[in-house]
Amino acid sequence: MNEPLDAAHLPPGVRSRILRHVNGLDMHLLEAGEAGRPLLLLLHGFPELAFSWRRVMVPLAEAGYHVVAPDQRGYGRTTGWSASFDGEIQSFGPLGYVRDALALVAALGAGQVAGVIGHDFGSPVAGNCAISRPDMFRSVALMSAPYGGPRPWPKGEQAQAEAAAGLASGGMNEALGRLDPPRQHYQWYYSTAEANENMWHAKQGLADFIRAYYHHKSADWAGNKPFRLTGWTASELAKMPTYYIMPAGLGMAETVAAEMPGPDEVAANRWLPERDLAVYAMEYGRTGFQGGLQSYRCTTSGLVGAEMRLFAGKRIEVPACYIAGASDWGVFQKPGDFEAMQTTACADFRGAHLVPGAGHWVQQEQPEATVAILLEFLRGQSASRGRDGRSD
Repeated sequence: MNEPLDAAHLPPGVRSRILRHVNGLDMHLLEAGEAGRPLLLLLHGFPELAFSWRRVMVPLAEAGYHVVAPDQRGYGRTTGWSASFDGEIQSFGPLGYVRDALALVAALGAGQVAGVIGHDFGSPVAGNCAISRPDMFRSVALMSAPYGGPRPWPKGEQAQAEAAAGLASGGMNEALGRLDPPRQHYQWYYSTAEANENMWHAKQGLADFIRAYYHHKSADWAGNKPFRLTGWTASELAKMPTYYIMPAGLGMAETVAAEMPGPDEVAANRWLPERDLAVYAMEYGRTGFQGGLQSYRCTTSGLVGAEMRLFAGKRIEVPACYIAGASDWGVFQKPGDFEAMQTTACADFRGAHLVPGAGHWVQQEQPEATVAILLEFLRGQSASRGRDGRSD
């Protein structure tokens, strides 16, 4: 049976517990603040954990909220899911994660969520919660991954069957493979049977793999200077760093090993000290990465697009904002989504904030700035819906 995370790993004021029988899961969660206060639900990404929110939970709780961060399905100390590559992946689809969130809210005894806040993979989960159940999720903060909205249905009678689009189409990965030198899209790599073993038992060791991966995507890596891409073409996507558009023939472990920080850089790191890195290594050392990788398989197989088409033409109606690091390529990795989020996907968009001094891991790299933006957003929801707080 899974057990809570030892309090020695957590900041004072953050508690760990297991909530049994939540949509078929025994769900591990971290929480701060008192039950009965307005609920904030914090949803992590890949390869993250509830632990990734450790630096923002207490300040949010001190502002008057009950702050809850679960290990999502496929991660950490939450159990009840299968790590088999050949197992079912339907439960790892977008509506599966929405059901998990709804079940958790009910198990907590809360009537609704004041704010659902998602980072990386957790950002589309949060967006899907808001678009599908606005009565339950009263506002949404999207972090790192912009929410471009569900793919529309084609209009009128079609002369031929609709082709797969975006990452559901293997055509982009094939086009990347024809470049010189040949490349591969990381989400297609993550969808292979080899990806879990490559990272879990990386030649450099698990802790060093995680260190290099986190460093490579952070503001500490000098090469992270993102800019808008002109379109969804192989030549444009290949302008991104190798953690997104990988060298063909290499695994992610080998790809990020080339960017491993030196001992002085590691010693100078204040947002991911060795004691915190050890928690990630401990947790992923137990579980491997396959649980988190299942959601990428849902993307490349087309399951994500098919499920979310239930909401084609629908916008997020509740107040929404976006937060990312100014050095985060996640802002632009899907050309057009950053703009669509602000103009079409969200009906009440209240600002896009690109935080200086942060890369992909904005709530870990710059927690104070992240908290300040979130609190301004949460406190400003009573302002007129016509207010335009957009900035980029």
